[in-house]
Amino acid sequence: MTDLTAQLYTVVGAINGAVFSVPVLCVLVAAGVLFTVWTGFGQLRALTHGIALTLGRYDTGTGPGAISHFQAVSAALSATVGLGNIAGVALAVEFGGPGAVFWMWVVGLVGMAVKMVEVTLAMLYRNVDDPDNPHGGAMWVARRGLAELRPGLARAGKWVGGIFCLALITNAVTANAIFQSWNVADTTRSYFGVEPVITGAVLAVLVGLVTLGGVRRIGRVAGILVPFMALLYVAAGLVVLAMNAEVVPAMLRLIVTSAFAPTEAGQAFVGASVATAFIWGLKRALFSSEAGLGTAPIAHSAVKTPEPVTEGIVAGLEPFVDTLVVCTITALVILSSGVWDRPPEGELPRDTALTATAEAHWGLPDTPVPDDMRTAWAEDDRLFVLVATGEGRQRLFGDVVHRDGQRVIAWENVVADVRPALVGNGVYADYTGSTLTAHAFDSAAAGLGKWLITLAIWMFALSTMITWSYYGEQGVIYLGGERWVTGYRLMFCALIVVGCAGLIEGARQLDQIGVLGVAFMLCINLPLTLVLAHKAITAYRDYLRRLDSGELHGLRNPGRFR
Repeated sequence: MTDLTAQLYTVVGAINGAVFSVPVLCVLVAAGVLFTVWTGFGQLRALTHGIALTLGRYDTGTGPGAISHFQAVSAALSATVGLGNIAGVALAVEFGGPGAVFWMWVVGLVGMAVKMVEVTLAMLYRNVDDPDNPHGGAMWVARRGLAELRPGLARAGKWVGGIFCLALITNAVTANAIFQSWNVADTTRSYFGVEPVITGAVLAVLVGLVTLGGVRRIGRVAGILVPFMALLYVAAGLVVLAMNAEVVPAMLRLIVTSAFAPTEAGQAFVGASVATAFIWGLKRALFSSEAGLGTAPIAHSAVKTPEPVTEGIVAGLEPFVDTLVVCTITALVILSSGVWDRPPEGELPRDTALTATAEAHWGLPDTPVPDDMRTAWAEDDRLFVLVATGEGRQRLFGDVVHRDGQRVIAWENVVADVRPALVGNGVYADYTGSTLTAHAFDSAAAGLGKWLITLAIWMFALSTMITWSYYGEQGVIYLGGERWVTGYRLMFCALIVVGCAGLIEGARQLDQIGVLGVAFMLCINLPLTLVLAHKAITAYRDYLRRLDSGELHGLRNPGRFR
């Protein structure tokens, strides 16, 4: 990577850090609390009336649109139920501790209200010039909603919508076409030795076959793929929890108590404050559910219904499924298995000590891989030891390398003003992200993690790429019209192969560019939603009034779901 590229990623990282800082994320949570109160705890309607709509108990198929409520929910979930539910949750637990799960639940709950409002707005302002193929999303809310709010804002609304689309397309082609495919290829090569370019070609063909069929085919595929993959993953998680049933009650108590008190350091776990648990839970729930991002409204805008509010209510189910079900399963499996606070794999010699490598930099000399290691570590495998600094415990990482015919651990440096001390002599395996989740499943049944996580990553990534390809396509249509769609689809599929084949330097780092796109989308969609929220709330209350008074027609079987 060149110095210029490194500097670019440094700037991008700084911008992302500012946008996704705690104050900004707290504003998003506050918006969720506001909408929860404003809708009269509309989450209950999502869990009752929303389920009824999704199951087809209300016939709303007479309006403009192309897909059903169930297909719209599946399509939106296919973009959110993905690698973040496997790797992201693992990171939240690994660094935020059990308390992060509690705050993840809280944020997922208020995120339901955010989804309801932003999707209702998208339905109110969607473009139905072609009733069989409507277009919607934050770009159309900006273009039409701001013009309706004040005619003088019409021109600004078009530009705001255009900027949102540029950010949307940027995220689609970097974080999804390239990074998602690279992640799948890397995992498949690690477990099964499959060449990345083969993985890329298979993914590109599968994505192309679905996306070239338009939103109807995407809806049909998502309606099959998403329920299947989610149920499979949840079922496997429940099996593991059943095997660890004796510790699950204690884990649930630990989740609640750790949300309001610091979690002490254990073995591999370095400890976490209440603030750390809150931040990790906050980020994971918001990033996973995409509440406030403005992406889900794009999928929901294609639904066939004459009542805009129905889709907003249905959309409220997504954070519940994504965060309070799938993410929770991952977290409980990791916690109940004990891998989040695992014992060491072996020990360094007792006289091992850190030495200065540069000013305020400390490290360890290359050390032979301990003979008592429980796992036969191969080259490039990553390990760590724990060190105590003035700021608490930290991990000092090292990579297994071969030198002079011997396997040694080449250690990195840790920054501290005074000499850090080793915390014990334990050498720990670095299970991070999806590997931590896989190891948690493996602890219940050998090989389960390898096969389940590989299958889940393939299915989750495939569904995510399909939906994000459609999201980017809608941005292309807003900016340039339908004539650019075919070229965009071909480019998206080609980038899948490029990302897997390693033809782009730093495919992993390109995810940061995608996150930058997410940052711009959040900064556009959240203020837009807050400014126009009264429009959605007015429509929501009117719909509920007509629903409760029996004015709505086409009711199939209200029963207890009403």
